[in-house]
Amino acid sequence: MVGNSPDLKEFIKAEAIRLGFDLVGFTDPSPPTSFPSFQKWLNQGMHGEMAYLSRPDAVARRADPSLILPGVRTILVVALRYPRPEDAPPASSKPFGKVAAYAWGEDYHTIIPSRLRELVTALQGKIGRSFEWKILTDSGPVLERDLAQRAGLGWVGKNTCLINPRIGSYFLLGELFLTLDLEPDSPFPADHCGSCQRCIQACPTHCILPDRTLDARRCISYLTIENKTEIPPDLRPALDNWVFGCDICQQVCPWNIRFASPHHDPAFSPKEDTARPVLSREILLSQAEFKQKFSQSPVLRAKRRGYLRNVAVALGNSLRSENLSALITSLKSDEEPLVRSHSAWAIGRIGGEQARTALQEALKTETHPQVVQEICSALQNLP
Repeated sequence: MVGNSPDLKEFIKAEAIRLGFDLVGFTDPSPPTSFPSFQKWLNQGMHGEMAYLSRPDAVARRADPSLILPGVRTILVVALRYPRPEDAPPASSKPFGKVAAYAWGEDYHTIIPSRLRELVTALQGKIGRSFEWKILTDSGPVLERDLAQRAGLGWVGKNTCLINPRIGSYFLLGELFLTLDLEPDSPFPADHCGSCQRCIQACPTHCILPDRTLDARRCISYLTIENKTEIPPDLRPALDNWVFGCDICQQVCPWNIRFASPHHDPAFSPKEDTARPVLSREILLSQAEFKQKFSQSPVLRAKRRGYLRNVAVALGNSLRSENLSALITSLKSDEEPLVRSHSAWAIGRIGGEQARTALQEALKTETHPQVVQEICSALQNLP
């Protein structure tokens, strides 16, 4: 067993910084203090369709991180910054969609584990013997913001994001579970949100709750990514032109306004037409084109049907008749009923005689009940 060596901790931190991580801290695998709040959140059904969060084995691991890796003694928590939303490339003059800044480049589920594996290799070379280890990102069953706070990386803000007073909250977390025994760092001592309510007030769907939880069922990020079915009609206008995720509650945070600085990690550099995609082109992407465009992107998680559903809503919210042609093509020919149904809604939202004619024509041949219902609803709501 490795002793509580300050030198080894400093070596690990230095290597992590060399690999591009912005924050590094150590904690132990004791049960998280936030678990009762998480359990209450699950019991209230605020996780929506994310059934994987409520699986008994996943709940048990979140209640006791030591179940993740037998013999774990130390958890290393790292943070990796991504670009600020205001660093997006210039938008097209045509109606465009907005993608959350963390998803502009490569998938962090690939980036973070790859860099942590390099850290493990360096650590093995340093101590000259093997040890057990396991890497997780947010896809693993841990309450990682609790671990990060205990490791001294920041506090959990009212928008539920971890906030660091030096760099704000535009960063992603990763964890390295180790059977090495290293001294934990001091937990982050304070909550610096104070009386600020900006994130709560700015959320267009009012999903942020006063107890530092959020109702995922109303969150734009959930609705555009984890939600695999229809977007509730009453929430569609609030999505504006977000097609994957949302940054609003972070953009209004004073800690980001004051302290988040430009970041240029090549892995997160926006790929062509991913940060601000032209909506009239996106709605017509084939399955092959979608896979090719987003092959290394987090956007792939939404799948084509979910992404184009979001694009249809954004096109409707543009209220621009120039988008009707692409939407009408989608309504007539897209193979996915989910996409056709939201295209029908979008056509109705834009409105006008061209919209009415297109909806009436589609009603003559459409057979899927969900799409028929959306067409009828759109026609009824036209003036």
